[in-house]
Parts: sequence; structure tokens; C-alpha cells
Amino acid sequence: MGRLAQNSSLMTEARTSQKFVARLREAWRGLSTSARAVVGVPRAEHPDLPDEDLGALRVRIADCLEGRGGETRARARAAELGQLYLGLSSDGRKRFMRLLAAETEIDRAAAISAARAALEAWEGGDAKSIAKSERVLRQSMDSPRGRLLAQFTALPDGVKFLIDRRAELLEWSKEDAVFAAIADELRELFIAWFDLGFLELERITWESPAVLLERLAAYEAVHAVRDWADLKNRLDSDRRFFAFFHPRMPLEPLIFVEVALVNGLADNVQDLLDEKAPLGDPRVADTAIFYSISNAQRGLAGISFGGFLIKRVAQTLGAEFPNIRVFATLSPVPGFRTWLDKRIAEGMPKLLLAGERKALAAALVARGGKAVAANKGELKRALASGSWLEDPALADALKAPLSRLCARYLVEAKRPDGRALDPVAHFHLSNGARVERLNWRADASAKGIRQSAGLMVNYLYRLGDIETNHEAYAADGKVAMSSAVKSLL
Repeated sequence: MGRLAQNSSLMTEARTSQKFVARLREAWRGLSTSARAVVGVPRAEHPDLPDEDLGALRVRIADCLEGRGGETRARARAAELGQLYLGLSSDGRKRFMRLLAAETEIDRAAAISAARAALEAWEGGDAKSIAKSERVLRQSMDSPRGRLLAQFTALPDGVKFLIDRRAELLEWSKEDAVFAAIADELRELFIAWFDLGFLELERITWESPAVLLERLAAYEAVHAVRDWADLKNRLDSDRRFFAFFHPRMPLEPLIFVEVALVNGLADNVQDLLDEKAPLGDPRVADTAIFYSISNAQRGLAGISFGGFLIKRVAQTLGAEFPNIRVFATLSPVPGFRTWLDKRIAEGMPKLLLAGERKALAAALVARGGKAVAANKGELKRALASGSWLEDPALADALKAPLSRLCARYLVEAKRPDGRALDPVAHFHLSNGARVERLNWRADASAKGIRQSAGLMVNYLYRLGDIETNHEAYAADGKVAMSSAVKSLL
């Protein structure tokens, strides 16, 4: 489950994306005349959208905005525009988006006039004039670009097409603010389209469509799926695999969660994923461990479904298995080593306690180093060895300081806005969980060692405390934690 598995997952995701584009073009071909014939771009020899092709594209955008010819023709025009876009290179797509932004801006003069009229009505008008002025103001702020993009929702896989476009725009946003503006507008549209009330929770099994299973393997972002046997193990009878879907994207998961039904809190992810481990009996399990939560659609970044998913799955599992009373995670701590390495580089005082430094120095000497008890670089040198976890004495000497520092990172390290520095911690704390337990040597994979020194954390979801914990964290940044975690601090 190291770099090879990760690269395999990335290649699988790329192949999945290519298949989607091929399916999309085939589905839209019957809805439109040839975009190349009608618009004249992109020509096979000019996928970068040269200047001489921009005029024809501008006309096609204007036609989409005018909306002549009824719904059937509107769908055809959107399909033409979409096929055109899919045939462009990366540079061509950027030029397309810049032109789209320029041609679909709101009428700022009309918006200013409407705002002044609304202000006058608010200051002294009656209810009828206020309502009218507000309606005109809302209409003046209605983006032509938003109306054009919304036309794609009537096409097969059109919503997925727009989600993938936002993923591209987010990647490009650092080089040009215009891309960020379009991405923000799409986000506002998605918030309305992906209302939680529209989402459908489905359990995934080995009998689910193969195309869906392939996509889930490609989208897995926490613990890469090695092969079909690994995926089948995650779908066995002592496991549960749930995903949220949108009605317009029936085979495209939005977010999914993998759950192990066990007894007691799990403390090692390799054990959970071991295909040779004996099959558990879910009827006697008392704990549901959420060990992987993955957002499947990059274009939906910034739109949160995770908290709702966990609560829905907990309710579903509680109904199926009344004996399950504990709902917890076995989660990575992806930012710990980055934070720790920065603290070491800055010379953070009291990083190690006196006893920890002495034990670590002795372990380094036993490993074959020179006596360095008076030096403050023990922790840096110990972690610099890629094989430290395989040295029992050195690993034992590192357990206490790394566990204590990881607890400190999870509870005390904050962003300027007060939220937890670790992204996974922020996700679970904002959903009302508490930091329950740190687990030493919980992820011995190369990724686990690199990101978190092999540590993982259990976040506990006590259904009766979720709202209280959420409110305390959202309002004051207060982190709910167990007495065991407090003792580490």
C-alpha cells in the first residue's frame, strides 16, 4: 500500500476520467450537429483555440444566451458548446474560459442603477415599491454565465461535466483570478443543486455494478485499493460501504465511507485491511469503525457532505445492528510530520522532556551513534532514519514524545481562524466528534510513516454529544477530548 498502490490508483482514476469523456461525447453527439462544422472550432490542427477562432466561439456563446428555438434547440446548443470544449487542449480550454468570462459578465451599470433604486425604496418607499426594487436588483445580479452553465443540467451527464470543469478551474485559479471567479459561481450553483435533501444513501456491495466498483477504487483517497481482492475484502459481511449519490449522477458517488464492524476501538489499519484476517460476526460487534472517508468529486471541493454522511450511516447501522453502540473512526493525521519538522527546524523550546531526551540519546548510542546526550538534535536525527520504526529500542524511545507531540498538534495547533490545523481533525471536530485515543504504530505504510510517524487517531461520535461538541468547536475552537488525550498533554 505504498507508492506503487498510490500510482496505480492515480492511473485508474485517469482511465476512469477518459472513459467518462468518451461516454459524454458519444451521448451528446446525438443531441447536436457537429460543433466543429457549426462553430468552426476546435479544428484538429488547432486545439489551442487560436485568435481566428474566437469570433466564431463568441457567436456560439451569444446564441446560447439568447435561447431561441425552445428547449430542444437549447440542449443542442449546449451539447455543441460542450463537445467543442472537450476537443480543446489545456491552453485552449483556458482561452475558452477567459472568453466565456468576458462575454457573460453582469451589466454593472444596470446593477448600480438597480441598487440605487432599491436604496431609495428602503429609505422611504412603501412595501410594494420595496418589493419591486428588490426584484429588479436580484434580476440585475443574475449572471448570464450562470444561466448558460445551468443549460448543461438538461444534458446526459451534464452535471458531472460541470463538476469536472470546476475541478479544472480550481487547479488554474492561482494563475488567473478569472478562473477562481467562475469556480466560485459554479460552487454557488452546486450548493443549490446538491442540497442534502436531494442526496441518496446507498450501500455498495460486491454485487454492485462493476463500473461503480472501479470508480470507487479510483476515488479512494485515504487507503489506496491495491487490487480487486482488496476491494472485495472491504465489501465483506463484517464491513459496510456506503456512498451518497445525486439523482442526476446515479453511478458517480459524491462521497463514500468504509466501515468495519468490530469489538472495541480499532488501533491498526493494516489489521483492518488484512485480507487473511478471520471474518468477523457483525451480529456480535459493538463498534462501527469509520476507517476511510473519501470525497469522490474534486469539483465539489468546499461543499461538505461528510458530517451528514456519518450521521446517516450511524443511524442506518444502529437500525440494522442494535448491539452497535460505539461509532468511531480510525483516522490518519496527515499534517503531523510537517508541523513537527517545522517545530524542530525553528528550535521550539521544550520539544522533548528531559527523560525523553535521555532515553532517545541512549537508543541512538545503542544504534551505533556517538554519545550526544548534551545535544538537542536527538529527535531530528532519530526521525531522519527511515527505518526507525524497525528498531525496537529506538521506536520505544520515540513512542512517548511523538504521542505527546501528536496530541499537542491535534488539540492546540490552530489556523488563524481558530480551526484545527490538521484537515482531518477539523473535519471530525466540526462534525461534533471528540479526540478519543492516539494509536502508536497504527499505520506502518510508507505514507503513514511519512505523514504522521505511523500514528493514527480515533475520533469518537457520541450521538448525544455531537451538537454540543460542534457548537463549542465552531464558536470558540474548543476541542472535545478524552481524559486519555488530556493526560498526554
